[in-house]
Amino acid sequence: MDGAIVDVEVTDLRFPTSRALDGSDAMNEAPDYSAAYVVLHADGDLEGHGFTFTIGRGNELAVAAAEAIGRRARGWPVAELVADPGGFSRHLQADSQLRWLGPAKGTIQLGLAAVVNAGWDLIGKAVGQPVWKVLADMTPQQLVDLVDWRYLRDTLTPEAALEMLEKQVPGRAEREARLREEGYPAYTTSAGWLGYDDDKLARLCREAVDAGWDAVKLKVGGDLADDVRRCALAREVIGPGRRLMIDANQTLGTADAVRWAEALAPYEIWWFEEPTSPDDVLAHAAIARAIAPTRVATGEHAHNAVMFKQFLAADAMGVCQLDAARPGGVDEAVAVLLLAAAHDVPVCPHAGGVGLCELVQHLSMVDYVAVSGSREDRMIEYVDHLHEHFADPVRMRGASYLPPTRPGYSAEILAASREAYRFPDGPVWAGRAGRVR
Repeated sequence: MDGAIVDVEVTDLRFPTSRALDGSDAMNEAPDYSAAYVVLHADGDLEGHGFTFTIGRGNELAVAAAEAIGRRARGWPVAELVADPGGFSRHLQADSQLRWLGPAKGTIQLGLAAVVNAGWDLIGKAVGQPVWKVLADMTPQQLVDLVDWRYLRDTLTPEAALEMLEKQVPGRAEREARLREEGYPAYTTSAGWLGYDDDKLARLCREAVDAGWDAVKLKVGGDLADDVRRCALAREVIGPGRRLMIDANQTLGTADAVRWAEALAPYEIWWFEEPTSPDDVLAHAAIARAIAPTRVATGEHAHNAVMFKQFLAADAMGVCQLDAARPGGVDEAVAVLLLAAAHDVPVCPHAGGVGLCELVQHLSMVDYVAVSGSREDRMIEYVDHLHEHFADPVRMRGASYLPPTRPGYSAEILAASREAYRFPDGPVWAGRAGRVR
């Protein structure tokens, strides 16, 4: 593992998903799934690939943030990265002038996530293991050392986290073997985009049931009468024995969210996702009290571990929807896994987008093997979009993710796809960039 990171390459990648309304919801009516895509080039042709996710316009800002953060990665020894990943992450965040732009939130945090994720891909490739396995093989103390505890220890101390992790050590090998044999449970959102008409919704729900899916999520939050009709249709198709979840994508105020939940309660909603502003801990707590036993699911727009700390401490989050590309990468994701486990809240990561399924599978798998030790009420979101562009795409068996076996973070997008979808001058976009909505 001689050598160091010698160059950082950042590319603006955008996929024109708005053409078919894939990804459409009440807040984001026509997204073009995009990535600020980072390649860390190290000596000896070793590369680490990573990215953060956006939905089109403004992706150039995330690219600029990743470029600014990435300058601090140049010259970092690969051996030091492997030995102390948390130190690498903290080094990237140590520029006070860049920190001012957040701190630890917004576009600068997206840029950090892209670079840190690329660093973890580099770690996996350097040691010849997928990232979930790298993490699962760490000692409890090594996992604790990934976390910056400054703002978290009033809720969870490093000592308590260490004790919690040590209790899971005896069962690690058995859980890993079960994971390799059975995979990790998933649910599908592919059927439920808001832009789909009733016929397409019913057809996709029927196809999901036929393919073995036991949990389906629908987008809601536009028109209540439409949502009642769509949820009734989905429940009729999937039947009474499967889970149905809804996602308002932040469109509602507190009172309206409760009204929506009450109107849709006859359709046995298991969770209500992002019912209101993603930063409003108090509103989520009020909604959670009002709509129980339906759970409130949130977290895909929570930008750092401090936000998760507050949601969990306030009983405002019944399902933790950690995103792999919005907080500061893998190290901060581990902090969130620890916080959620300490509060006995299941982690069901946000996925879809560009490559989020590829990333979050690693986080859920290490949660099961080494952190919470449980798959109960835990599922990874699955969306059947854009996997064909990845060198190591997710592998599904029915409604389960199979654990990745290739070294790295499953983050690498094929070179041909990077060339084709580069914005604004790749062949897909050439001549169209000025007309992008």
